[in-house]
Amino acid sequence: MLILQRKKEQALNIGDNISITVLEIGNDWVKLAIDAPRDVSILRSELVEAASANQEAVSFPLNAGSISKIKEFISDQRKNNGNT
Repeated sequence: MLILQRKKEQALNIGDNISITVLEIGNDWVKLAIDAPRDVSILRSELVEAASANQEAVSFPLNAGSISKIKEFISDQRKNNGNT
């Protein structure tokens, strides 16, 4: 694991086409801007962990090919809960 320290408005690059910029810093949070190609999936880790924890309840294994299924599941959950 690489650990970096950045200040507000500083960025870091991953490869040639992904950039992460620190927008704001709070007491216990940070707001990031991620500039990446549309084909790069970006998911919050807690969503991936929740899907992994519930893996037995779903009919697909958690792997790189299932990211679109996870996004679809989350979208369906938001619609069912009245969130759009």
